Amino acid sequence: MKKNTIKSIVFALSLGLACNAYALNLDKVKGNFLKGDYKSAIREGEKIMAGAGHLPDSDELYYILGLCYLKDGNLLRASDIFEIIIKEFKASRFREEARVCLGDVYYLKRDYDKAQSYYQGLLKDDPKTKFEPMIYYRLSQIGFKKGDTAQGNQYLDRLKQLYPLNLESKLGQESCDLPVSSAFNYSVQVGSFSSASNANNLCRKLSGSGYTAYVQEAVSEGKATYRVRVGKLDSRAQALELRNRLSSEGYPTKICP
Repeated sequence: MKKNTIKSIVFALSLGLACNAYALNLDKVKGNFLKGDYKSAIREGEKIMAGAGHLPDSDELYYILGLCYLKDGNLLRASDIFEIIIKEFKASRFREEARVCLGDVYYLKRDYDKAQSYYQGLLKDDPKTKFEPMIYYRLSQIGFKKGDTAQGNQYLDRLKQLYPLNLESKLGQESCDLPVSSAFNYSVQVGSFSSASNANNLCRKLSGSGYTAYVQEAVSEGKATYRVRVGKLDSRAQALELRNRLSSEGYPTKICP
């Protein structure tokens, strides 16, 4: 057997072993992600990425890592990874997901104009995208956050008309704002009123008891709702502790986001 042939066989075998190891490690990354252990998933994924280069299915690894960084609050790294998927994996099945996630990154940065451009760009390029209801919901929330209630209601009405049973339609009626990232504030909602006066009265009562309370206005179908919330906390654990304390005092509570 010629030396070149032997070298080719050895190379092929070693490549097969590397790919098998990669697949096994990717399962581990997925497992950590599904458990919510984003830091472990990132550590494992970055090790694989260092040696994987652009293997055929490394776009999936990139996508999972991007989600982990997004969930872990590292928005800069998340945006870098989603950009790589879009620019370097032209045939990736995760390209749409990456575009949506880039919009989410800028939403979380409160750069609503840039977030809107990503969402609307995807709708323009693929009007039948599977993310249409999610994007309509995001665009409605951007409108309300920018004080453009016409835009907010326009997208919310379109969402409810086209997808009346969709989760985002229900979120548009009574929800905590999406998307969620552990790097951003949690709060505890203790009341939702159609009357601003009632909401302000409760807010003053809570403030008088030493709580950091505030009123957040939400608009749906032209009607305003005034939500009374307490705290801007860094972790869900802190929010759970605050919720338990408020619940023990008789307040109806839910954690947001």
